[in-house]
Amino acid sequence: MKKTIYSKEYKHLVEQIKKARKEADFDQKKVAKSLGRTQSYVSKVESGQVRIDIIQLKEFARIYKKDLKFFIG
Repeated sequence: MKKTIYSKEYKHLVEQIKKARKEADFDQKKVAKSLGRTQSYVSKVESGQVRIDIIQLKEFARIYKKDLKFFIG
């Protein structure tokens, strides 16, 4: 059995973040520049290696022009 520290809900969140980026036709570098972060940070968020808080999620939503419900709904 695979062991994970994240819930199904968090897994859904990171999948939605990645989906939103692809729908916006952005690469990780463009997102990173918009956030003032590194491409590595975006990659780690999308893989679930770095957990984000609501403030950071709002920044992703702003960049992708998505409602917060898209990510957590």
